[in-house]
Amino acid sequence: MLFPVVLAAALMNAAMIAASAVSTILAADELGSSLAGVPNTAGVLGTAAGAIAVGRWTTRLGRAHALRLGYGVGVAGAALTVVAAVGAPVGLLFVGMFLLGSGNAASLLSRYAAGEAVPEPRRASAMSAVVWASTAGAVGGPFLMAPSQSFASGLGLPAVAGPFLLAVVTVFGALVASTYIRTVRAADQPAQTRHEPSAASRRTSVLLAAGVMVAGHLVMVALMSAVPVHTHHHGVGLGVLGVMLSAHTLGMFALSPLTGWWIDCTGPRPVMLTGLVLLIVAAVLTTRSEPAFTPALFLLGYAWNLCYLGGSARLLGTPYESKVESSIWAISALSAASSPWLYTLGGYPLLTVISAVLAVPLLVAVLRRSAPEVVGR
Repeated sequence: MLFPVVLAAALMNAAMIAASAVSTILAADELGSSLAGVPNTAGVLGTAAGAIAVGRWTTRLGRAHALRLGYGVGVAGAALTVVAAVGAPVGLLFVGMFLLGSGNAASLLSRYAAGEAVPEPRRASAMSAVVWASTAGAVGGPFLMAPSQSFASGLGLPAVAGPFLLAVVTVFGALVASTYIRTVRAADQPAQTRHEPSAASRRTSVLLAAGVMVAGHLVMVALMSAVPVHTHHHGVGLGVLGVMLSAHTLGMFALSPLTGWWIDCTGPRPVMLTGLVLLIVAAVLTTRSEPAFTPALFLLGYAWNLCYLGGSARLLGTPYESKVESSIWAISALSAASSPWLYTLGGYPLLTVISAVLAVPLLVAVLRRSAPEVVGR
């Protein structure tokens, strides 16, 4: 069944959005603005560690049980953030966000469960539905933050505890939804291939797909982390910045069903190639005039979507699923930290050069892989 996977992913994303936003405020109040980003860093690192843990649980217990364990750890983490918000030591907030990251990892890796839950010709479309569900979580979560603060105040709790309570409820909802997930092990599925490439060829193809996913995420985070600095230097108001970020988010998630359909029709390779090309085009456009900047961010979001889903389709059923996911999140922390510094040194032209250095070699390598591929093989 696909619906429980999609529902759980949407609920978990709403929880992560709410908790991440308010944890920054709580940390700033308790420790000062200079340390406000520590809880979110803990969440990113927790997602990286959680991806490895969920991967190991998948090997030992199967996909469905591994996802439940990940969401269960996320519930515990959300509960700790509530305890921190009502007066416990702020260190519990960091631990809670780290554990909440495990639930986030389960949500991200659940796209592979969706791919295994449907016949081979529709696997990419199923995976894209889970990625698209992130849109619902990203939009719905912030709208519930104000009502949750009022709810917490009505209970006599600090208003800042409201979004954390919301996170507990939504992650628990994800855990309940995950109990209805039924998947089969990838190894138990009948082979459905148009050809049988050699083991070395399969390994090379999988590693290239992993490289495309990591490069796509690294370029996106590097370019997007510099956007607030760029808009501030150019006197752009928060309203326009919000439009830019919304356009980028729309590009990341809204067209996921189209990407999934495309992969099912043609295989992952053309999609990954297009994603790499669009990464370079988007990076170049960020160096141009302001009218092209917002469309460039939309294009950057969709380039990430193509790289992420195209690579994921190729990794389905391989031992690299959780390892690549962990690498993506670990690298994103480094990229987010270094991007503003690089922007200060050379602006978007320097970031564009770095993006090209990452994307062009992969583009050439994927182009040289002329053999047709099948999703999940």
